[in-house]
Amino acid sequence: MEVEWLILADAAQIAGNKLYLMGGGWDRLTIRRPLPVQQQMAVAVAFRVDWNETNMKHQFEIEVADADGVTLGKVSGSMEVGRPPGIAPGQEQRTQIAVGLGVPIKQLGTYVIIARVNGEEGRRFPFSVVDGTGAGAPPGT
Repeated sequence: MEVEWLILADAAQIAGNKLYLMGGGWDRLTIRRPLPVQQQMAVAVAFRVDWNETNMKHQFEIEVADADGVTLGKVSGSMEVGRPPGIAPGQEQRTQIAVGLGVPIKQLGTYVIIARVNGEEGRRFPFSVVDGTGAGAPPGT
């Protein structure tokens, strides 16, 4: 099983195996109030499931960590993808999940989302947190 992609969003949900996003696809979070803040965000993840990995339970984990590797939020669960009627033998399938997280942001800088399947890291996606209050902006900007 492979983690195909990760998307950060303000909100996300999966309905009928379709992904619905609000404020999605960002890699920079602008904070407009004094730190620390509790930031709500969503992570959408797509998995490619090989034919031989269908009809089995798989564990997943989505983690948000800071630049020092400290975990700020984590969601885990299990999934099982079946073989729908009429699927061609050997055909891969995509399944998706969307999770909402409240992440404590204590400082500006780099953070990372990590997706794991069955205990193995599948993909990581960095994002940055920047000052939007104007306090960190150089004079004259």
